[in-house]
Amino acid sequence: MSSPGSRPVSPAAASQLNLRGAVDLSALRRPAPAAPSGAPAASGGSPGSGQPLRVDATEANFQDLVQLSAQIPVLFLLWSNRSLEASTLLHSLEGVVESYGGKVVLAAADVDAFPQLAQAFQVQAIPTAIAVLKGQPVPLFEGPASDQEIRSLIDELLKVAEANGVTGSIGTGDAGAEARPLPPLQQAAFDAIEAGDYAAAATAYRQALAEKPADAEAKAGLAQVELMGRLELLTATEAETMRQRAAEEPDDIDVQLTVADLDISGGHIEDAFNRIIAFIGRNFGPERETARVRLLELFDVVGISDQRVAKARQGLARVLF
Repeated sequence: MSSPGSRPVSPAAASQLNLRGAVDLSALRRPAPAAPSGAPAASGGSPGSGQPLRVDATEANFQDLVQLSAQIPVLFLLWSNRSLEASTLLHSLEGVVESYGGKVVLAAADVDAFPQLAQAFQVQAIPTAIAVLKGQPVPLFEGPASDQEIRSLIDELLKVAEANGVTGSIGTGDAGAEARPLPPLQQAAFDAIEAGDYAAAATAYRQALAEKPADAEAKAGLAQVELMGRLELLTATEAETMRQRAAEEPDDIDVQLTVADLDISGGHIEDAFNRIIAFIGRNFGPERETARVRLLELFDVVGISDQRVAKARQGLARVLF
């Protein structure tokens, strides 16, 4: 088992999990609802009394809990009654989470009752603790952890959450509490995504970047909706054909970039990055630059603070220099 350790979430990533363990790009950057069934209501105010800080995660409320993470960090514990270690950790987590006064929610996922939740997070051991922030999974630790270690990880998680504008807390039971208003252009992008109009969403993000070039959220949003737009055009049959062609035509840039998109959408992040880096290492000229630019865009999709992005940057540097 790995020792406890934290991994920072991307400030811009907002990809969403589904029960197959892939990234559900169709729901990218969707504003979170007030509260899922069986989950606490989120608000920007002070925590109220009587609200549950532990929620039993199920297949039915899983996506709602992921959406809730746009307002409050949600700490998932993948556990089992068959494991004394897991049961003990769950009890410890309940106490530690309670002490944070509504700033974090604990979602207990019984992998015996709901094995698909373990598949969604691709866990290798029980117990495993994974936080979700703005829809982005953040692996925390496997196996036992002391209260002090748990507090250290939650403290860091809350710092990252604040940096991402996720500052909600458990409210006074007002299930209709709303998240703080979005900037107009981001709201326009969200609305366009909900309508399936990725081109309009991209236009809104480009306008936001024109007004504020350093807007990391808009930059990531643009990369994400452009990816969704590209994938929208592919049928399942075409996707399978592209994968076959990719094995036969390693230097066809269009094929390789399309399969990289498919890998990202399926949660195979490192495969996507390695595919493009390998292409860059074998090719020169305009196609090499096109691949490099696409790789940087996919870094934004995944999140520039993700460890897999950092590793891929090193690989990119090796083939370029």
